[in-house]
Amino acid sequence: MTVDRPSPAPDTALVARRLRLSGLVSRPVVAQDGQRLGKVRDVIVRLDLEPGHHPLVTGLVAAVGRRNLFVPLSLVDDLTSDPLRLTTARLDLRAFERRDGEVLLKGDLLGHRLIDVRAAHLVRAQDVELGEHRSGWALIGIDAAARGWLAQVLGMRPLRGRCRPWSDFEPLIGHDATATMRAGFSRLGRLRPADIADLVEEASHDESEEILDAVGNDKELEADVFEELEPDRQIEALRDRSDAEVADVLAHMSPDDAADLLADLPQERRLPVLEKLPPASHKKIRELLGFGPDTAGGMMTPDLLALAPGTSAGQAIAQVRTAAHISREALFTVYVAEDNRLVGAVTLPVLLQADPATLLGDVAEADPIRVSSDADFFEVAVRMTDFNLVTIPVVDADDHLLGVVTVDDVLEAAVPDSWRDRVEEMEATAMRRRRRSRDRDTPATSSARAARA
Repeated sequence: MTVDRPSPAPDTALVARRLRLSGLVSRPVVAQDGQRLGKVRDVIVRLDLEPGHHPLVTGLVAAVGRRNLFVPLSLVDDLTSDPLRLTTARLDLRAFERRDGEVLLKGDLLGHRLIDVRAAHLVRAQDVELGEHRSGWALIGIDAAARGWLAQVLGMRPLRGRCRPWSDFEPLIGHDATATMRAGFSRLGRLRPADIADLVEEASHDESEEILDAVGNDKELEADVFEELEPDRQIEALRDRSDAEVADVLAHMSPDDAADLLADLPQERRLPVLEKLPPASHKKIRELLGFGPDTAGGMMTPDLLALAPGTSAGQAIAQVRTAAHISREALFTVYVAEDNRLVGAVTLPVLLQADPATLLGDVAEADPIRVSSDADFFEVAVRMTDFNLVTIPVVDADDHLLGVVTVDDVLEAAVPDSWRDRVEEMEATAMRRRRRSRDRDTPATSSARAARA
């Protein structure tokens, strides 16, 4: 017989009963008359993409003989019974086939890695918790307690840990159709681009592809993540994309980062990708590629805000508000130019404190510190340090503005890789300490302490 699988529904009722997946898998399945049919192979839930909703259990995968069959939840008398008794003596004998949007709790989650969205870290699902709501059984929590080294060596199942809400995690299912369906509702948007980039670098190749696919609907976020990735991971992530798809990523990145990434691509791909860029991006990136990578010209971004001396402070602030294509770091300083020749600079705090009617020419710092496009990294760093600059303009021999170097780019180039490794180790240690503290404060451990006292 054919049974339609129910669609997920909003669920706000309190959980009446709870059940662990580890206690359900391999449980015997018997017919209405008690005859043994097989055993539970897996549990199926259907994704509910509405915020705050839980994926409802739609059925089971039962191993009957050598076949895996779909058993609708409506045919199960009580999910908590052992053995599981069905309300029928007959089953649809067609082999189970997963439908788009369905998640297999054992096959996709149990023992697999997920993203802990609160901690921005990859964890492993040690167990899965189901809860009975008013609208049915649903996936409500994940036990992601870390396993000790001895348990890993001996292959032991970890002690029963505390389950955290399903909403704290983003699954890495690996099923293409389901991942595509889920991408627009991914919880990864809560994380900072640098956090997502760390996840990509920590993940396997397949996991990192799924993470990048999940942020791919937001082109600006995707570009920000690529800017945070190490060069080798950038190249790996773009290896299987078409020239047009690579160009689309570069077009949303800041020009200086896009030029660096284009230069790191295999030589045979650089020109085809460059030719597929939008005209404005093509022009900026081609010009940046003409400078040495360790010079001010190679480090700068051509996107800056330069206004005439007769512009009022109020008009300049309005320009800052609408300059969405310029990075926030570069907008810290508004440059004053005549015929694109640098004549002054005004920092954003000065601009905000000035009378809106005041002209830039009257509040700007005259003859600001600048560097030529061929200045090396050390000259740029020393000048910015000596004069406490957040940005420094780059000019040609005639003092025409070419771009601006921001302090974040200088810091990134100055920090040795060994220091990055040290910071990552410190962050990992702090995360473990927070996790231990959180576990100590669970109701179970609090009760145990009270009992000992």
